[in-house]
This record gives sequence, structure tokens and C-alpha cells, in this order.
Amino acid sequence: MAREYSMVPRAVPRVETPFRRIVTDLPVPESLPILERLHACEPIAMRGQPPIVWHRAEGFQVFDAWGNQWVDWSSGVLIANAGHGRQEIVDAIAAQASAHLLTNYCFPSEIRARLVEKLVSILPEPLKKVFLLTTGSEAVECAIKLCRTHGVKSGGRSKNVIVSFGEAFHGRTLGAQQAGGIPALKEWIVNLDAGFVQAPFPDGYRTPDTSFGRFERSLRENSIEPQNVAGVILETYQGGSAAFAPPAYMRDLRSWCNGHKALLVCDEVQAGFGRTGTLWGFEHYGIVPDLALFGKGISSSLPLAAVAGRPAVMDLQPPGSMTSTHTGNPVCCAAALASIDLILREDLAGNSRRVGGLLHQKLCALASRTPQIGRVEGKGLVAGIACVVPGTKEPDAGLAWDVVRRAIEKGVLMFSPVGHGGATIKICPPLTITEAAILDSFAAFEEGFAEAVGAQAGAA
Repeated sequence: MAREYSMVPRAVPRVETPFRRIVTDLPVPESLPILERLHACEPIAMRGQPPIVWHRAEGFQVFDAWGNQWVDWSSGVLIANAGHGRQEIVDAIAAQASAHLLTNYCFPSEIRARLVEKLVSILPEPLKKVFLLTTGSEAVECAIKLCRTHGVKSGGRSKNVIVSFGEAFHGRTLGAQQAGGIPALKEWIVNLDAGFVQAPFPDGYRTPDTSFGRFERSLRENSIEPQNVAGVILETYQGGSAAFAPPAYMRDLRSWCNGHKALLVCDEVQAGFGRTGTLWGFEHYGIVPDLALFGKGISSSLPLAAVAGRPAVMDLQPPGSMTSTHTGNPVCCAAALASIDLILREDLAGNSRRVGGLLHQKLCALASRTPQIGRVEGKGLVAGIACVVPGTKEPDAGLAWDVVRRAIEKGVLMFSPVGHGGATIKICPPLTITEAAILDSFAAFEEGFAEAVGAQAGAA
């Protein structure tokens, strides 16, 4: 059951460090009219995040209008890879807006040409054609379309099965949710497409068997003939837990897809553009997919997504059959070009690897002395902390939620716990964060975790 944050302001200890400042009650009393206006006009579904009213965000910090500032461990939701409010991105957006080209549908534009050329130049072979879209869900829907088009063309209408993985999250549209692996998110669909099946994700924790044989066995269990698989889609790391598959498993999967003429799709919406310590998350596996899907960190700001793939696959649909109202929006393209330039020029993938190494070292040390942490997953500047009942793998959503609430009150901004029933705490700061800021914010997080564990023990 989703939790809703209290709208009653409460006194919290004042905080003043070089990176964090809390000087009011939380939620801020003066912010309540804004929150009430939102509640009056928006659906309840929009109340899932902490009641912190953002005023501005710069680099790896978020500020409200009443003197509080947080170290941002959310990047929005893994968006601000190059940092919040970077002047170079602001200037690029302003310059494009000043040029009076704010939209052009699928009609050609020079700035769209620059962006797809840039992406092609930094992507590995054979990902040499790019289709720009608006959201990650839209990119997933496009991938499903291409997989089935390719499957039917190569193997007939029975070659239409899309295999994905348990606990996966690929978006909230119809096809994306059917490809997802969280049953509760699909209940509204009612009539599920039998052409979507899930295999256990080989994380070595909730699925101890990480052999590729487990994948093949799951197809048999679902009565799926390998020759009928059109595509296999997976998040490069699972968004809910930050878990990666074993590289050997992924190499076997790549070979299996080749052998059965199925497309391998890596959903890089959360993993791309330096987040995991490499420019592309799939680099950790030593493989290249047939299709790679991008979003979120592509622009560090505005809505933009992309599907990159083999030309023979990308060209399967005829002219006018893959379009999107805001495809390659010129202002979004300008933001993406500026963001990509910053990520490459400042080696933010390298910073993610170095600073992320420190973050994971601290998290693993915390886990080693905290039985309420079942597992720490992730690479680079993404981490997932699984909160559990000590001595078991049973998720403890209440503890995870309380830890996040306490961290926010100490000046570390996080989004609500995700994955496995809301029991996984996600850490994903902008890639510009420094070691000093990690140490400062981690100290607050560690303190909040200890307080939450203590409160839980006291209530038992």
C-alpha cells in the first residue's frame, strides 16, 4: 500500500553544513497553500513524493524558497546527470527559444540532425540509427513495435513473443507495463497480452540461480518455443533494485538471441549517459544490444528519449509509420546537445565511477553492521539498499520509508522508496557530485538509518 506523507508541519533539528541547510519546520508551513492547490487540482497519484516544494536546483543541490537546501540524491528521477541548472544547458535552451523554432513535428531541422549525428558518433557499432521521442515509455513502445515487426518478417506471425524479466519496470503505458515484471502494476490492464512473458532476473539475491539455464527453463515453464521469441528486453540494471545481471549471463543471452533471430533490447533509460560509471550501462556486460533505449539523463533537463539500433531494424517501418508529435523537439535537442557535451568534456562517467566507488564503499560498510540491510546493489552513482526484516529477505517497506523521511529532514533529498513493495532505497545523485558532498550527505543518511532502526526497535 502506497504511503502518503503528512501535511502537518513538525519541528526538526536545524542543520547547517557546507552542503545542507534546514532552518524551518517540515513541511514548511508557508508551503502548505501551494501543496493544497496541487492536491485540489491533481490526482491522488501525484502525492507519492515528499512534500518539499522545489524553488531552484543547481549542480547537486535543491533549494526551496524558505532557506532550506538539500544534497539531491534523486537527480529528479535520474534525470540531472550533468547537474541541475547547468548554465551551458540554460544558455542552449535560451538560444534555441530565441531562434523562434519551438516545435517542428517530424519536419526536418538542423538541430535534430546535429543531435542524432552526435548520438551515432558516440554509440558503438551497430547502433547507427536513432529515432528521437519524448519519454522512456514511448521508447519502450517503439522497441516492442520493432521487435514484433522484425519477428513477423523473419519467422511469421507466431514469432511475436516479448520476453522480459521479473521485477522490471519499463514505464507506465500499456505495452511498457506488460513488458514490466511487477504484477501489481498490471492489474488495471485486465486482458493481458499472452505474447509477453517474464523470466526471473538473475540478481543472485532474490533469484539465487544466475545460470543462463534458468532463462531457458522459464521459457519452457511458460510454454514458449524459442523460435517464437521476437525480442528480449531488460533494464541494463533493474530500476527498482539497481541490480545488474552477471556478465556471463548477458553474453549467453546475446548469443541466444543471435541464434534464435530475436532482438536484444537494453532499456538504458536510467543507465545511460554515465550513470553507472561507463557512458553506456551495457558496457559492463561486454555486449552491444540490437536496440538501446534512452531518456532521463539524455538532456539533464527537458523531456526527450531515443531509440538507437541496427539500421536494418530501425528501417523496418515505412515512411510516416513511426512518428511522435514532439519527436526531436528543437529546444529539447539543444538541451541534450549541451548536456552530452558536458558529460563528455567533464568525464562525468569517470566521476561517477570514482565518487560512486566511495559511495558504495560506505554503503557496504553500513550494510556489514546493519542486519536490516539485506543487499546493496548498483554501480557508479546508482545504488539500491534493500531494507529487510533481519535474518530474512522479507522486505521492510516501513523502515525504508522512515529512513527516507529522516534523511530529508537532515538535508538529503531522496524520492520515495521503490522496488519490492517499496522497501528499496534508491540513491542516484547528479554525476557532478563531489567526494566531500558524498561524505557529508552519507553521514546524514547513516544517522537517519540508525534513528529509524532505533525507533523501530523501540516500538516493538
